Amino acid sequence: QVQLVESGGGLVQPGGSLRLSCAASGFTLDSSTIGWFRQAPGEEREGVSCISNSGGNIYHADSAKGRFTISRDNAKNTVYLQMNRLKPEDTAVYFCAASLTLFRQCSLRTSDFDSWGQGTQVTVSS
Repeated sequence: QVQLVESGGGLVQPGGSLRLSCAASGFTLDSSTIGWFRQAPGEEREGVSCISNSGGNIYHADSAKGRFTISRDNAKNTVYLQMNRLKPEDTAVYFCAASLTLFRQCSLRTSDFDSWGQGTQVTVSS
């Protein structure tokens, strides 16, 4: 059974950093394109960052460029989202998702992803 579990969320002050983890079971992450998404209260879920199954393609939303880094550790079957210089507007539930159809491509469209984790809360506040 395919399962994704996010961790690493929490409360952080503006300007601080967090590293989110997305651990997979039931499949190997390096065979799938992985995306990070977030959803704030009352807002639609939006794509943040993506890493292709080959690792050769990485894409960040404009809101994440220069601040967020996505990476994968195949030995641990885990994908990470390092978030630096966090802002209050980064507050949201963050989800990771796996695509079984994208191949060596990235996407930030929720419809391109098949399996989702339960999410982890990130709150940026002083």
